[in-house]
Order: sequence, then structure tokens, then C-alpha cells
Amino acid sequence: MSSTVELTKENFDQTVSENDFVLIDFWASWCGPCRQFAPVYEKAASENPDLVFAKVDTEAQPELAAAFDIQSIPTLMIVRENVAVFAQPGALPEAALTDLIGQARNLDMDEVRKSIAAQEGDAPQ
Repeated sequence: MSSTVELTKENFDQTVSENDFVLIDFWASWCGPCRQFAPVYEKAASENPDLVFAKVDTEAQPELAAAFDIQSIPTLMIVRENVAVFAQPGALPEAALTDLIGQARNLDMDEVRKSIAAQEGDAPQ
């Protein structure tokens, strides 16, 4: 039984908007590094049942891959409170993924939003 959710263009927005913390693995079945990363990702999903672990098959969902400008796979993205806080291509070793999840959990999302607003020039003066 997989503890991950398969994302499609039909359920993507709802999944991301209804959950505060979503990890997304962009992958394809023909991709060797994707297949190597899959058990690491599944293990992290089973160890973090409070988080949503999702997968986007870039072959089946090319619109989603294009929308996020995915250039290489696997690419891992973390979305917290509708804000993409991390996106990086490459298969992560288990320790790096565990560390990354911990860092993302510890983010102060109010500070993240302030930083984004400042970068966009919308920060209050």
C-alpha cells in the first residue's frame, strides 16, 4: 500500500490548497534516479504520516510538469501553506530528505510570506 498521493491536473490545486504541507515528487517510470529515489520517498512518507507526500508522473501529467518548469527528474518540491518553499532536481539520500523535511517543518511561514512580499515590492513601508 502506497502512502503517497498521485497528483493529476484534476486534483493538484485541491490537494495543495487543502493541506498545509505537501511534498511533491516529479518523476517518470523510465527514469533510473526516480526509481532509486522512490523507496526513500515512500519510507519518508511512512515516517511522516501528518504530511502529504504526492507524486506527479511527468509522462502522464505533462501540463503539471510544464506549469512548474520541471527541467529534470526527479525533482522534489515542498509546498507549505500554498507557498513553494523548496524545489530542487535530483534524488536525495535518506538523511538529506529527513533533514530537508525538518527544515521545512521549522520554517516560520509568516517570515516566508514577508520575504516574498519584500521581493515582489509589496512589503509595507
